Amino acid sequence: MVMMEASTVAGIDIGGDRKGCHLVILRGTRILCNIKSRTPEYLLQTCIGSDVVAVGIDAPCQWGTEGKGRLAEKELAQRGVFCFATPTRERAISSTSGFYGWMLNGERVYQAFATTYPLLTSRDYSGGRVSFETFPHAITCAVRGKEFTSARQKRSQRRQLLANVGIDATALRSIDAVDAALCALTAGFLLTGRTYSYGDVAGGYIRVPALTEQGQANMALTRR
Repeated sequence: MVMMEASTVAGIDIGGDRKGCHLVILRGTRILCNIKSRTPEYLLQTCIGSDVVAVGIDAPCQWGTEGKGRLAEKELAQRGVFCFATPTRERAISSTSGFYGWMLNGERVYQAFATTYPLLTSRDYSGGRVSFETFPHAITCAVRGKEFTSARQKRSQRRQLLANVGIDATALRSIDAVDAALCALTAGFLLTGRTYSYGDVAGGYIRVPALTEQGQANMALTRR
Protein backbone atom coordinates (compact mmCIF):
# COMPACT_ATOMS: atom_id res chain seq x y z
CA MET A 1 0.00 0.00 0.00
CA VAL A 2 1.62 3.27 -1.11
CA MET A 3 0.48 6.81 -1.69
CA MET A 4 0.03 7.50 -5.39
CA GLU A 5 1.10 11.12 -5.59
CA ALA A 6 3.25 13.56 -3.65
CA SER A 7 0.62 16.16 -2.78
CA THR A 8 1.07 17.94 0.55
CA VAL A 9 -1.47 16.91 3.17
CA ALA A 10 -1.91 17.38 6.90
CA GLY A 11 -3.41 15.66 9.91
CA ILE A 12 -4.37 17.17 13.26
CA ASP A 13 -4.87 15.27 16.49
CA ILE A 14 -7.08 17.38 18.75
CA GLY A 15 -6.35 17.54 22.47
CA GLY A 16 -7.67 19.40 25.47
CA ASP A 17 -6.41 22.77 26.64
CA ARG A 18 -3.50 21.26 28.54
CA LYS A 19 -2.28 18.91 25.81
CA GLY A 20 -2.96 21.06 22.77
CA CYS A 21 -3.14 19.86 19.19
CA HIS A 22 -0.56 17.94 17.18
CA LEU A 23 -0.04 18.70 13.50
CA VAL A 24 1.83 16.49 11.04
CA ILE A 25 2.31 17.51 7.42
CA LEU A 26 3.24 14.93 4.78
CA ARG A 27 4.40 15.23 1.20
CA GLY A 28 4.09 11.76 -0.19
CA THR A 29 5.62 9.66 2.57
CA ARG A 30 8.00 12.38 3.85
CA ILE A 31 7.21 14.22 7.09
CA LEU A 32 7.63 17.95 6.45
CA CYS A 33 6.33 19.21 9.78
CA ASN A 34 5.62 17.78 13.22
CA ILE A 35 4.52 20.37 15.77
CA LYS A 36 2.25 20.92 18.77
CA SER A 37 0.21 24.06 19.34
CA ARG A 38 -2.75 25.31 21.35
CA THR A 39 -3.58 27.95 18.75
CA PRO A 40 -5.79 26.97 15.78
CA GLU A 41 -4.63 30.02 13.85
CA TYR A 42 -0.99 28.89 14.10
CA LEU A 43 -1.94 25.44 12.81
CA LEU A 44 -3.77 27.10 9.92
CA GLN A 45 -0.88 29.36 8.97
CA THR A 46 1.52 26.41 9.09
CA CYS A 47 -0.70 24.48 6.67
CA ILE A 48 -1.01 27.45 4.34
CA GLY A 49 2.73 28.02 4.44
CA SER A 50 3.36 24.41 3.45
CA ASP A 51 0.79 24.55 0.61
CA VAL A 52 -1.32 21.80 2.19
CA VAL A 53 -4.28 20.66 0.08
CA ALA A 54 -6.31 18.52 2.49
CA VAL A 55 -6.44 18.33 6.28
CA GLY A 56 -7.73 15.32 8.23
CA ILE A 57 -8.90 16.21 11.74
CA ASP A 58 -9.42 13.81 14.63
CA ALA A 59 -12.47 15.52 16.17
CA PRO A 60 -16.19 15.60 15.47
CA CYS A 61 -17.07 17.92 12.59
CA GLN A 62 -20.70 18.13 13.74
CA TRP A 63 -22.39 18.01 17.13
CA GLY A 64 -24.86 15.28 17.96
CA THR A 65 -28.61 15.71 17.79
CA GLU A 66 -30.62 15.20 20.97
CA GLY A 67 -32.00 11.67 21.04
CA LYS A 68 -30.48 10.71 17.68
CA GLY A 69 -26.69 10.92 17.80
CA ARG A 70 -24.63 10.86 14.60
CA LEU A 71 -25.15 8.37 11.80
CA ALA A 72 -21.39 8.09 11.15
CA GLU A 73 -20.77 6.89 14.71
CA LYS A 74 -23.67 4.45 14.51
CA GLU A 75 -22.40 2.99 11.24
CA LEU A 76 -18.91 2.54 12.67
CA ALA A 77 -20.39 0.84 15.74
CA GLN A 78 -22.29 -1.55 13.48
CA ARG A 79 -18.89 -2.63 12.15
CA GLY A 80 -17.57 -3.05 15.67
CA VAL A 81 -15.52 0.15 15.58
CA PHE A 82 -16.45 2.27 18.58
CA CYS A 83 -15.73 5.90 19.41
CA PHE A 84 -16.89 8.45 21.96
CA ALA A 85 -20.47 9.51 21.25
CA THR A 86 -20.64 13.17 20.30
CA PRO A 87 -23.16 15.03 22.48
CA THR A 88 -25.13 18.12 21.55
CA ARG A 89 -23.12 21.31 21.81
CA GLU A 90 -25.26 22.39 24.72
CA ARG A 91 -24.45 19.23 26.67
CA ALA A 92 -20.74 19.61 25.94
CA ILE A 93 -20.70 23.19 27.19
CA SER A 94 -22.74 22.43 30.31
CA SER A 95 -20.61 19.43 31.32
CA THR A 96 -18.61 20.07 34.46
CA SER A 97 -16.20 17.16 33.94
CA GLY A 98 -14.11 18.92 31.33
CA PHE A 99 -14.13 15.78 29.19
CA TYR A 100 -15.60 17.47 26.14
CA GLY A 101 -12.96 20.19 26.09
CA TRP A 102 -11.16 18.48 23.24
CA MET A 103 -14.36 18.42 21.16
CA LEU A 104 -14.83 22.14 21.76
CA ASN A 105 -11.21 22.66 20.71
CA GLY A 106 -11.96 20.65 17.60
CA GLU A 107 -14.82 23.01 16.85
CA ARG A 108 -12.41 25.95 17.13
CA VAL A 109 -10.00 24.30 14.70
CA TYR A 110 -12.73 23.66 12.12
CA GLN A 111 -13.87 27.27 12.49
CA ALA A 112 -10.35 28.60 12.04
CA PHE A 113 -9.84 26.47 8.93
CA ALA A 114 -13.31 27.08 7.46
CA THR A 115 -12.41 29.82 4.98
CA THR A 116 -9.19 28.32 3.60
CA TYR A 117 -9.97 24.62 4.17
CA PRO A 118 -13.78 24.35 4.17
CA LEU A 119 -15.28 21.20 5.63
CA LEU A 120 -15.96 18.59 2.95
CA THR A 121 -19.72 18.12 3.23
CA SER A 122 -20.29 15.84 0.23
CA ARG A 123 -19.61 12.11 0.31
CA ASP A 124 -16.95 12.36 -2.40
CA TYR A 125 -14.03 14.73 -2.91
CA SER A 126 -14.06 16.72 -6.15
CA GLY A 127 -11.00 18.94 -5.74
CA GLY A 128 -9.71 22.00 -3.96
CA ARG A 129 -8.58 22.65 -0.42
CA VAL A 130 -10.67 20.90 2.20
CA SER A 131 -10.76 19.68 5.77
CA PHE A 132 -12.56 16.55 6.94
CA GLU A 133 -13.12 14.37 9.99
CA THR A 134 -11.31 11.11 10.49
CA PHE A 135 -10.53 8.81 13.42
CA PRO A 136 -7.20 6.99 14.01
CA HIS A 137 -8.73 3.79 15.43
CA ALA A 138 -11.10 3.55 12.46
CA ILE A 139 -8.18 4.26 10.09
CA THR A 140 -6.20 1.41 11.62
CA CYS A 141 -9.16 -0.96 11.42
CA ALA A 142 -9.71 -0.02 7.77
CA VAL A 143 -6.09 -0.71 6.82
CA ARG A 144 -5.22 -3.65 9.04
CA GLY A 145 -8.68 -5.19 9.32
CA LYS A 146 -10.75 -4.90 12.47
CA GLU A 147 -9.98 -8.46 13.51
CA PHE A 148 -6.24 -7.64 13.54
CA THR A 149 -6.54 -4.31 15.34
CA SER A 150 -6.42 -3.75 19.08
CA ALA A 151 -6.79 -0.41 20.87
CA ARG A 152 -4.55 -1.82 23.60
CA GLN A 153 -1.75 -2.22 21.05
CA LYS A 154 -2.32 1.09 19.32
CA ARG A 155 1.17 2.43 19.96
CA SER A 156 2.89 -0.42 18.15
CA GLN A 157 0.21 -1.15 15.54
CA ARG A 158 -0.19 2.44 14.40
CA ARG A 159 3.56 2.97 14.12
CA GLN A 160 3.83 -0.25 12.14
CA LEU A 161 1.05 0.93 9.82
CA LEU A 162 3.01 4.08 9.06
CA ALA A 163 6.16 2.05 8.50
CA ASN A 164 4.30 -0.24 6.11
CA VAL A 165 3.46 2.69 3.83
CA GLY A 166 7.01 4.01 3.93
CA ILE A 167 6.66 6.75 6.55
CA ASP A 168 9.57 6.98 8.98
CA ALA A 169 7.85 7.67 12.31
CA THR A 170 11.06 7.95 14.35
CA ALA A 171 10.53 11.67 14.95
CA LEU A 172 6.95 11.14 16.13
CA ARG A 173 7.59 10.92 19.86
CA SER A 174 4.01 10.59 21.10
CA ILE A 175 0.91 8.61 20.16
CA ASP A 176 -0.75 11.97 19.46
CA ALA A 177 1.82 12.76 16.77
CA VAL A 178 1.40 9.25 15.34
CA ASP A 179 -2.36 9.78 15.22
CA ALA A 180 -1.88 13.11 13.46
CA ALA A 181 0.25 11.31 10.86
CA LEU A 182 -2.51 8.75 10.34
CA CYS A 183 -4.96 11.58 9.76
CA ALA A 184 -2.56 13.07 7.20
CA LEU A 185 -2.17 9.68 5.54
CA THR A 186 -5.94 9.51 5.15
CA ALA A 187 -5.90 12.97 3.58
CA GLY A 188 -3.53 11.56 0.97
CA PHE A 189 -5.96 8.77 0.23
CA LEU A 190 -8.79 11.30 -0.04
CA LEU A 191 -6.97 13.15 -2.84
CA THR A 192 -6.67 9.95 -4.85
CA GLY A 193 -10.30 8.94 -4.37
CA ARG A 194 -9.49 6.09 -2.00
CA THR A 195 -11.54 6.87 1.09
CA TYR A 196 -14.81 5.52 2.39
CA SER A 197 -17.28 7.87 4.08
CA TYR A 198 -19.45 6.91 7.02
CA GLY A 199 -22.41 9.12 7.89
CA ASP A 200 -24.50 11.72 6.11
CA VAL A 201 -24.63 15.44 5.45
CA ALA A 202 -26.70 16.24 8.53
CA GLY A 203 -24.40 14.54 11.05
CA GLY A 204 -21.16 14.88 9.11
CA TYR A 205 -18.91 12.24 7.55
CA ILE A 206 -16.09 10.25 9.11
CA ARG A 207 -13.65 9.19 6.38
CA VAL A 208 -11.22 6.27 6.39
CA PRO A 209 -8.91 4.75 3.76
CA ALA A 210 -10.42 2.41 1.21
CA LEU A 211 -7.50 0.60 -0.35
CA THR A 212 -9.10 -0.80 -3.50
CA GLU A 213 -12.37 -0.53 -5.40
CA GLN A 214 -13.18 -4.04 -4.20
CA GLY A 215 -12.48 -2.93 -0.65
CA GLN A 216 -14.90 -0.05 -1.07
CA ALA A 217 -17.53 -2.45 -2.43
CA ASN A 218 -17.03 -4.83 0.49
CA MET A 219 -17.45 -2.02 3.01
CA ALA A 220 -20.57 -0.82 1.26
CA LEU A 221 -22.06 -4.30 1.44
CA THR A 222 -21.67 -4.38 5.22
CA ARG A 223 -24.05 -1.44 5.50
CA ARG A 224 -26.96 -3.18 3.76
